Amino acid sequence: MRIAYFDCPSGAAGDMIMGALVDAGAPFEALQGELAKLRLPGFTLERREVMKGAFRATKVDVHVHDHAHQDTGHAHPREEHHHPERNLGAILELIAASGLDASVKERAGRIFTRLAHAEARVHGTTVDQVHFHDVGAVDAIVDVVGACVGLHLLGVDAVHCSALPVGGGFVTGAHGRMAIPGPGTAELLKGFPVVDTGVRRELVTPTGAAILTTLSASAGAMPAMTVEAVGYGAGTMDLETPNLVRVFLGRVTEPAGRETIVQVETTVDDMQPQLWEAVMERLFESGALDVYLTPVTMKKSRPGIVLTALCVPDRVTELSRVLFEESPTIGVRWTAYQRQRLDRETITVTTAYGPVPFKVSRLAGRVVTATPEFAEVRRIAKEKGLPAREVLDQARADGRRLLQGEPPEA
Repeated sequence: MRIAYFDCPSGAAGDMIMGALVDAGAPFEALQGELAKLRLPGFTLERREVMKGAFRATKVDVHVHDHAHQDTGHAHPREEHHHPERNLGAILELIAASGLDASVKERAGRIFTRLAHAEARVHGTTVDQVHFHDVGAVDAIVDVVGACVGLHLLGVDAVHCSALPVGGGFVTGAHGRMAIPGPGTAELLKGFPVVDTGVRRELVTPTGAAILTTLSASAGAMPAMTVEAVGYGAGTMDLETPNLVRVFLGRVTEPAGRETIVQVETTVDDMQPQLWEAVMERLFESGALDVYLTPVTMKKSRPGIVLTALCVPDRVTELSRVLFEESPTIGVRWTAYQRQRLDRETITVTTAYGPVPFKVSRLAGRVVTATPEFAEVRRIAKEKGLPAREVLDQARADGRRLLQGEPPEA
């Protein structure tokens, strides 16, 4: 599995992420070609090498052209350009109608959907009613889709990220003067590790936060990996710490049988018990490896339920969405864990009651557990008019005897 780890000591923005991916080896001409498939008029892409402090980096600029000036090719800086408002549906339609690879569409769609949920939460409205301002502009769309294209061109299967610096001070946006991080960015950073480095500037933009917090399977320390390439993407600001995003590309170096899983949790105290079955079914349908409920006592002595779902890292966003849609929760948390698991397979064993499928686990090639499928045990017990316990005990005994050597049949 190829992974990308984004190291963001001085912040993150969409163009910085694109720059880092180009610097790490994503072909710039291919990036331009893929973005042209959006059929989005009014922008050009520029790549240049810059120095940030004593360090070289790649700067990727998105030049947005006013329609009135398109014939002249004159480009306006982002700050001076009028941003047309778009809603989530319009952006998703634009992405869906493009000729981009399916994985690019899926990642970009998830990012904008999460942005819409954050904006809806901040402004007290619904996702359908949200109108993007800056994050719906041409340059923001190019930033988000461009980052997803860069990951695709580099063959990245999973994204990981360092803690993000929150910055500080104030910024003026479409909704007036606001504290940094802005409310939308702060909403996106929920559940993600952040640090205050003392810098009073906007270090993480909404698009930067949306890209990294949506796509990252884990955040914090770099996972074990064999590094194949390193790329540096430059930002616009000149800071005491060079305004750079650094990306490490490499292969996972976990031992055989060891894998990263994510534990997704939420705590609820106001949900009808009958609804849990539907929640759990949708979680399994959405890729959960396991789901279970734990009763807890919450503040003010209220009884509550902690729902825990285990999944592979790239299913976190989908499972979170299910929880937001199917339960009254307003927050979902997740933590990455390392898991070691035994090699396992299903083998059919001929027992005194006929063929029974067994789940067989091995450690270094030696059988350590052999468990008959209980649904089949129940079927046999019902068919023969026997207690299920008697059939189960006999099947276990036959299984232990027959699986001490090589399995009799597969």
